[in-house]
Amino acid sequence: MSFSSDAKAELCRDFINKKCCALAEACGVLLFCSGVGAEQIKLVTESEAFAARLPQLFRKAFKLDFDELQSGGKFSFLIQDRAKIERIFDAIGYSPADSVSLHVNYGLLEKDCCRQAFLRGAFLSGGSVTDPEKRYHLELATNHHKVIRETESLLLDQGFSPKTSMRKGVSILYFKQSDSIENFLAFLGAPVAAMGVMEAKIEKDMKNKINRIVNCDNANTSKIVEAAQTQIAAIRVLREDGRLERLPEKYRQTAALREDNPEATLAELAEMFDPPITKSALNHRLRKLCELANEA
Repeated sequence: MSFSSDAKAELCRDFINKKCCALAEACGVLLFCSGVGAEQIKLVTESEAFAARLPQLFRKAFKLDFDELQSGGKFSFLIQDRAKIERIFDAIGYSPADSVSLHVNYGLLEKDCCRQAFLRGAFLSGGSVTDPEKRYHLELATNHHKVIRETESLLLDQGFSPKTSMRKGVSILYFKQSDSIENFLAFLGAPVAAMGVMEAKIEKDMKNKINRIVNCDNANTSKIVEAAQTQIAAIRVLREDGRLERLPEKYRQTAALREDNPEATLAELAEMFDPPITKSALNHRLRKLCELANEA
């Protein structure tokens, strides 16, 4: 199963116990599906958990059963009975005779629990969330542009800040920040999915931190190797010119240790002296060797 399917399955475990919340959730389902019309209502889903929930939800919300149920690669639920359709439209506050577009009936969403139920239904019907290990993206999609605007207002009232867009004529409301997705899933009633987003973010942040440390270490190592190669080249010039043997003992000792330990850091090399010297003193000696080589 996908992360999105798991999140929907988690949401469907919540028991439908209040009539008002059942009606709000069913309203969200209907407004975010693509098959609502005056002649028929058709709901299609790939989620087995949502398919099992729909008949219970419509009985609780509207006291009716679907006229036809089909299963295969997808689950289809069909209502064509005119009286049932009118009962549903009346319950969600929509009249085809008065309006050409569906809209959110805020009168059904006065309670916080009903707002949560509406948004849960919207996500179950027209929502999806990407696996957070790949990227962060949660969206609600519907053919009804007015519904998206009204749902956006509802979410803003609940403290969320979604963005909107259009994709091939479909209105999209979406989140791309991990914190927003996590909070939205938790609000809907999917704490396990929300925790999955949090864990994925922590893991990504840890990997990024490790990569930065590794890259920094690699860069420092490259600098150390490059500096050592320059120092060894200078020592070689001084030896070939016969000047190295005429230098004070401390410089000859420094040259010998550097040639024997080309990958050692200044701190490591300074510890090899007997007695050990400071990194600053060692750096001064190596710089002096390079200066003398350049004077040739």
